Amino acid sequence: MKPLARWSLSRLLLLSLLAAGCAASAAATAPDQSAVTVRLGYFPNLTHAVGLVGVARGAFQAALGPGATLEVKTFNAGPSVIEAMFAGEIDLSYIGPNPAINGYVKSKGEALRILAGATSAGALFIVRPEAGIRVPEDLAGKKLATPQLGNTQDVALRSYLKAHGLETADKGGAVEIIPTQNPDILSLFKQGQIDGAWVPEPWATRLIQEAGGQVFLDERTLWPGGQFVTTHLIVSKKFLDEHPDLVQAFLRAHVETVQFINANPDDARQIVNAEIERITARALPQAVIDQAFTHLEITYDPIASSLFKSAEDAFSLGFLGETPPDLSGLYALEPLNAILAEKGLAPVAAP
Repeated sequence: MKPLARWSLSRLLLLSLLAAGCAASAAATAPDQSAVTVRLGYFPNLTHAVGLVGVARGAFQAALGPGATLEVKTFNAGPSVIEAMFAGEIDLSYIGPNPAINGYVKSKGEALRILAGATSAGALFIVRPEAGIRVPEDLAGKKLATPQLGNTQDVALRSYLKAHGLETADKGGAVEIIPTQNPDILSLFKQGQIDGAWVPEPWATRLIQEAGGQVFLDERTLWPGGQFVTTHLIVSKKFLDEHPDLVQAFLRAHVETVQFINANPDDARQIVNAEIERITARALPQAVIDQAFTHLEITYDPIASSLFKSAEDAFSLGFLGETPPDLSGLYALEPLNAILAEKGLAPVAAP
């Protein structure tokens, strides 16, 4: 072989080895898409029906595809979800508006974004008939319960009292509010130790059917068109930035699950109850499921205007610091609206 030919062959071999080495290095450093885990949080509640149905039907995993694995985790309170998101333990979650607001404010807008709505309404103020509560003024001197201090229903009750000139006991007033977990609210209500409770479904219906409670107020009557956000879908900003394709895929399944629930209410209720039983080891009576679902609406619209009103109320009650929070970056609705456009559906907006 001539010297020039030998040099050319050696050069080609060297270039081939270098290329192979670069490819191997790139493969070693590139993220392994097959190893991506999408971690989803949700509650075993009727107001989290989209999460329950989407997981049970395999819709979320199917949408994410073989390159990702869905990992689910159940919670019982919104603040726990926010703590998990702060710690990098979950990527997406169904959650109520006030915990999402708190998480956004505490992280200075860095922790999360709202992607879509999930449930509107489904919260009621139930009272014991023996308590003699007929008009707002009758609430003076009464003991009332909410699921948690500063949660969505707690803010709603405190705002309602304030609007009717009533102060809570912690501010020198005559109305005592006892933040209590929902199962304990039912027990205290049955025992006559509280006079009323502002709670989400299915607990409102259980107070009616199991404890003889009466509806004092359906929260829908306080909102334009009877619509207000009870549950929406949030995402870690970090996850949204790093995996916009997976977020888009999950959102598509979210919208389709909303459509499935609304088109197949009987099947959806059965799935929701089966999932509640799987998670909590106790199914709800069919009568509870049927009545509770009449109090809520499954929707992908985040009903952002109601969240901003809730934020105003929470701030006025002293839950969001000393200055009004700037929530202008809380929503990331572009992915949702892209999916709605694909399906020929009207876009949603944040005011």
